[in-house]
Amino acid sequence: MNHRILFVEDDAELAELVGSFLRSFEFTVEVLPDGSSLIEAVRNNPPSLVLLDIMLPGKDGLTLCREIREFWTGPVILLTSLNSDMNQILGFEIGATDYVVKTTPPSVLLARIRAHLRKTASGTPLVSSPVPAADRSTLNFGQLLVDLRNRTASYRGEALGLSTGDFDLLWALASHAGDILSRDHLLKVLRGIEYDGMDRSIDVAISRLRKKLDDDPHEPRKIKTIRHKGYLFATDIWWQE
Repeated sequence: MNHRILFVEDDAELAELVGSFLRSFEFTVEVLPDGSSLIEAVRNNPPSLVLLDIMLPGKDGLTLCREIREFWTGPVILLTSLNSDMNQILGFEIGATDYVVKTTPPSVLLARIRAHLRKTASGTPLVSSPVPAADRSTLNFGQLLVDLRNRTASYRGEALGLSTGDFDLLWALASHAGDILSRDHLLKVLRGIEYDGMDRSIDVAISRLRKKLDDDPHEPRKIKTIRHKGYLFATDIWWQE
């Protein structure tokens, strides 16, 4: 059977390399440079599989995956240059079938595609089963509750009303509680860029979070500044309030 793959990728060189490789194994590959026509393409002529870059102009891959899942249950593989835990969690939460880093060898990507297509043929469900909230989508620190599925956070029973960026930062910190996260790591995870030594956006966002969490800006105990290293989300202080 000649399987048809919709490949959404704005990097023309990468799209050509991956597309040519897959075509050599008798796949039909249709490349879309962005997601503007993806929904219509899937509706009008459902593919065997969608290979979807996360970082795209216009709508990002996570948003497009969520929209596809409203009407289509075929395999969706997210392709990204960032090996981000948060992106993986978000991807699986909204129904992605798999998550592949762009540095993955083509032969491994091919093997994963074939495995998902075999599951399609066998009738095995492709959309990730919901994971227990305590394992992935909800974090509870005493009076602080962070819900990834609904993208909400509450503290002392009141909604924090975070912006998209501030929620993502809170989740990145809270999901790695007890670990020191550098500014460079946070910028790569949240914005896909490297820290240039001058960007203060993470520091400003940390200050906003501290204010909402009643964390002393002069002696923070909840989101700690680790000199010359980054930030650490405390694990025990929340239960001492």
